[in-house]
Amino acid sequence: MSSKTPTPHPDAAPPGSAPPQRAAEAADGSPNPGARPGLFRDASLSAVLAGFVAVVVSYSGPLVIVLAAASAGHLNTAQTSSWVWAISIGSGLTCIGLSLRTKMPVITAWSTPGAALLVTSLGAYSYAEAIGAFIVTGLVITLVGLTGVFGWLMRQVPTAVVSAMLAGILFSFGTGVFTSLKTAPLIAGSVLVGYLLAKRWLPRYAVLVALAAGVAASAVSSRLDIHLDRIELAKPVLTTPEFSIASLIGIAVPMILATLASQNAPGMAVLTASGYEPKDRLLIGSTGLVSTALAPFGSHAINLAAITAAICTGPESHRDPRRRYVAGVSCGAFYLLIGAFGSTLVVLFAGLPKELVAAVAGVALLGALAGGLTSAVKEEKDREAALITFLATASGVTLFGIGSAFWGLLFGVLAHFILTRRRRTTTEPAK
Repeated sequence: MSSKTPTPHPDAAPPGSAPPQRAAEAADGSPNPGARPGLFRDASLSAVLAGFVAVVVSYSGPLVIVLAAASAGHLNTAQTSSWVWAISIGSGLTCIGLSLRTKMPVITAWSTPGAALLVTSLGAYSYAEAIGAFIVTGLVITLVGLTGVFGWLMRQVPTAVVSAMLAGILFSFGTGVFTSLKTAPLIAGSVLVGYLLAKRWLPRYAVLVALAAGVAASAVSSRLDIHLDRIELAKPVLTTPEFSIASLIGIAVPMILATLASQNAPGMAVLTASGYEPKDRLLIGSTGLVSTALAPFGSHAINLAAITAAICTGPESHRDPRRRYVAGVSCGAFYLLIGAFGSTLVVLFAGLPKELVAAVAGVALLGALAGGLTSAVKEEKDREAALITFLATASGVTLFGIGSAFWGLLFGVLAHFILTRRRRTTTEPAK
């Protein structure tokens, strides 16, 4: 299945194809002159920028929840810095390693719903008990991934439902461009106008121009609040885990469910909807293993990303889907750079106006949003189920600690089953 813009570039892979990589050799075994096995040969400014924008979005939004959880759990400065280091290094290593291995733009991040869960629950347990729960979470996710159970479940979901869920996830980011006009018209307006003008004459650099225009407008309006007193390397803090039934039930169980349903499921869907064929055992298993290894340093969960992944898997990253894996490598490199300095460099992103981040993310995701909507309504028989999926996902509803992406999938699959089964029954010839 694939996600495409209404007017795909002639160099892009054909609709419905899976474009993760070029064949290194021709059918007769001779070298394929069209193959591009080298990272530097495949590199492009647009792909590198896509990775950078994905990192900006991650540190300007989801990281705030992590810092709030650290405050709620009464963590000291060293523990908090180690936590930021662990999730950044984990995300960076998995982005780079998996993108190079699969030649797909595999974007990973820390579990946002998992961090939100910790805001309300971390204070009820000792930090050592939380670390123990993090380790168990990583081990269980690794097991679920390596056995293939998770991938099998995802493959049962209809294409239209997956695309509709992707569109639902991105919907609020698309509208964010325009809601930002209310509070920061100069900043959001500059981003939008810069994007449209560049899209007309410099389409490959549209997001770069939009970002530059937004930063310039932020500076003119005195909205940049960046104060960097010092730069120092992070010092990881190793914590000996403690295991208790209470922390496993209160932290591990809900975090496992939230990470798999609200993060890994949409993350797999984004790759699939963009025309790739993700290997679930490799991706889920690898992120689970890295989560387990870094848990003693504070990492609560590393998983596939969805929103930031859509920035790197869409046409804004590169017109050729086979060269978008560079965006994943770029994203990972920026993660490692920032993670090496712990929470020191986070202030650079925290000082950006939220309207700037929202507007840039919105325009960067327009292509992916258009592709998701197009694929969702392509087949008439699937439109009702896709619409239900889109509405449920875009609603942002959270039930039992699990986000709307999972419920959109669930309701969409249920609607698809009911509607298609009814139609088959009513069209059977009378006996």
